[in-house]
Amino acid sequence: MDGQSEGQISCELSNWTGKAYRIPRSHIRQCGNKPDLNNAGVYILFGKSDDPGKEGRAYIGEADGVRQRLEQHLTQKDFWNDAIVFISKDNNLNKAHIKYLESKLYEIACEAGRYKLENSNKPTRSTISEPDMAEMEEFIANIKLLIGTLGFKIFEPLVSQHNAAHQEILFIRTSRGADAQGISTPEGFVVLKNSLIAAETTCSYTENYKRIRETMCTNNTLVAEGKALRLTKDTLFSSPSTAASVIMGRCANGLTEWKTKDGRILKAL
Repeated sequence: MDGQSEGQISCELSNWTGKAYRIPRSHIRQCGNKPDLNNAGVYILFGKSDDPGKEGRAYIGEADGVRQRLEQHLTQKDFWNDAIVFISKDNNLNKAHIKYLESKLYEIACEAGRYKLENSNKPTRSTISEPDMAEMEEFIANIKLLIGTLGFKIFEPLVSQHNAAHQEILFIRTSRGADAQGISTPEGFVVLKNSLIAAETTCSYTENYKRIRETMCTNNTLVAEGKALRLTKDTLFSSPSTAASVIMGRCANGLTEWKTKDGRILKAL
């Protein structure tokens, strides 16, 4: 949009009245020449995360005038590097519409669980008519399509219905309390919700794996259950070995530890 590979980007879809902007934080004050950013809309701020179980940090918001709100966030919030904005080209979104969109997007992002959400409170959902609700649901479907195209998977579940239907479930079971299930995906290895993780670790356990487990306990991704720890949600790990090592409480080779129900190791698949 501004001739720079790392600059502002605008996206539209045919037969859709909406429009998306991706704006780096450093370019926010340069958006005064885009009057449609003064329209009502919803926006998402994205930043990096030190949490090994999250792809990043995000804040979902709404405003009657998006550009002014983003300028306020330059001084109020310091975690973010990019903003994605969704507005209506014909400026037909009212306050009830954008409050509905904000609330639904927040819920979808929570369910996907990929990002740590920086919203201090759950957004309240406005009451709108059935025709308006249908229109907003179509708006949300287009938001999900465009935001994935822009490189952010905040609304995509870790385990899609396609993966669940076509990927073989893999298992780790040990005498030390581990009883886990997982799926290998193009993004990494996903350990499934309610898997049990060995509570105790070996003397040779590395500091990196210790930090991952400590972080997961702090954010309640892992909770105590009897003599083990239970995973409260589907969790993406960078590799099968990282997943196996966190689960087993010792350094492990995921290619040989993860097995199918009939005993075949991941390396052989």
